[in-house]
Amino acid sequence: MKKEKKQEAVQQAEKVIAEAKVAVVTDYRGMTVAEMNKLRRKLKESGVEYRVVKNNLAAIAAKNVGREGLKDLLVGPSAVAFCSTDEVAPAKVLTEYIRTTKPSLSIRGGILQTRMLSAEDVTALASMPPREFMVARVVGQMKSPLYMLVTVLNGNLAGLTRVLQARKEQLEGGSN
Repeated sequence: MKKEKKQEAVQQAEKVIAEAKVAVVTDYRGMTVAEMNKLRRKLKESGVEYRVVKNNLAAIAAKNVGREGLKDLLVGPSAVAFCSTDEVAPAKVLTEYIRTTKPSLSIRGGILQTRMLSAEDVTALASMPPREFMVARVVGQMKSPLYMLVTVLNGNLAGLTRVLQARKEQLEGGSN
């Protein structure tokens, strides 16, 4: 590869690595082209980009964007799943694919923002509930105390209304 092409490849890799919230490195040795295409389709459906990378160029790009830890995972044939929208999607799709198809694909590890992940960490990340569920759970927990406060305040107002209604009926009953 000529020097200009290498520089261009590094720049493209820098852009992808910098934008990615998560990158999961896999060893794809032994996978057929059909298996690789099937995996790529599944990943693409989840908004994940899957690339076979040149280790040296990817390591340079990772270092340039401040994610040097990625270099340690780039040993031997490597393919990386990048996602800039969902931190959990690559881990979920890859672990599900490995579980269901039992290919020769293996997860080496990954990087979440700037935190290094082992293969076990990636598997644990895959078992997390979806982001929407977590957001709904937090909102529900925040809403609960407010709901209880409104209920208590409404209870006091309802009690006051009943007392005033009873007093009104008492006064109306006394004038007849």
